[in-house]
Amino acid sequence: MRDLLEQKLGRFEELERQLIDPEVLANPTQLAGVAREHGSLAKLATKYRRFKDLNRQISEITELMEGPDPEMRELAAAELPELKAQREGYWNELLDMTIGGEDANRSRCVMEIRAGTGGDEAGLFARDLYEMYKRYAEDHRWKMEILDMNPTELGGFKEIILGLEGEGVFRQLQFESGGHRVQRVPETEAKGRIHTSAATVAVMAEPEDVEINIKPDDYRKDIFHASGPGGQHVNKTASAIRLTHYESGVVVSCQDEKSQHKNFAKALRVMKTRLYDAKRAEEHQKRADERKSKVGSGDRSQRIRTYNFPENRVTHHAINLTLYKLDSILAGNLDPVIDALIEHERQELRDSFGTIE
Repeated sequence: MRDLLEQKLGRFEELERQLIDPEVLANPTQLAGVAREHGSLAKLATKYRRFKDLNRQISEITELMEGPDPEMRELAAAELPELKAQREGYWNELLDMTIGGEDANRSRCVMEIRAGTGGDEAGLFARDLYEMYKRYAEDHRWKMEILDMNPTELGGFKEIILGLEGEGVFRQLQFESGGHRVQRVPETEAKGRIHTSAATVAVMAEPEDVEINIKPDDYRKDIFHASGPGGQHVNKTASAIRLTHYESGVVVSCQDEKSQHKNFAKALRVMKTRLYDAKRAEEHQKRADERKSKVGSGDRSQRIRTYNFPENRVTHHAINLTLYKLDSILAGNLDPVIDALIEHERQELRDSFGTIE
């Protein structure tokens, strides 16, 4: 954790220097990206600076307590407990702020919801998940926009990609990545039998423009006509965009907007996020042995949660959490689940890092 905090502080100080760099100041787009990243790191970096300052003061006071002057020893002994209490408080705050690792304090993320096994019912379940996250975002006053969607004829989604922005958005949603399973009587089932279907959710921290630099030569851009369920044309102009990243093979399509320019901007945003996520996943894999039990490690094939309608039950398998309030949770009241996941991670961090001495 100390390495992570030092890295974040170093990046913050580098951004501070960039904010007064004439070349950056002369480039409005770069300046906006630098300022946004600087703002997202400010809270963590300033707390860690204060923590380091308290450590320095405690070290100096401890030396005074070992010195020859009785009066100075007495003053130092009186001051030490308060400094240690302050340091403990900052340490706990830093632990909370680093839940989720390097991307804990990202204020933007991309969420991809895809129907899995279960045919039409899986598409309807993907829509239910989208509605759940939409209400949760509204409750937290986050901004949500649809980057792309592929609807089904019954009103569900084969896939929907969302961009979310707001304080704590990635920290709160990161553990949603994984397989979500539903057990219920489908709307399409006449005989009333319970079916099981699934959807997958991927939550990826969205990088700043200065972190992932993609040049036009790095990808192929294809333009095509947008189409809806059953092949019906959404519009008659060639406005849909498909981007193919040569090196990684990542392919992103976007057709939600009528404007080719807007679709291109959204597709590029999703591509950058996927490339950043792949880069992070590679780095995380190298450290996987350090914390094998980490919740939300990125294994999206893993079934993480079951929604059982007959029992009004939600079970999050990673932490053995069961709540009999499925109706409330699907209505967007996700805090009982997310708070439990964050508390689990917080306790694991404390167990891993031990004392601050």
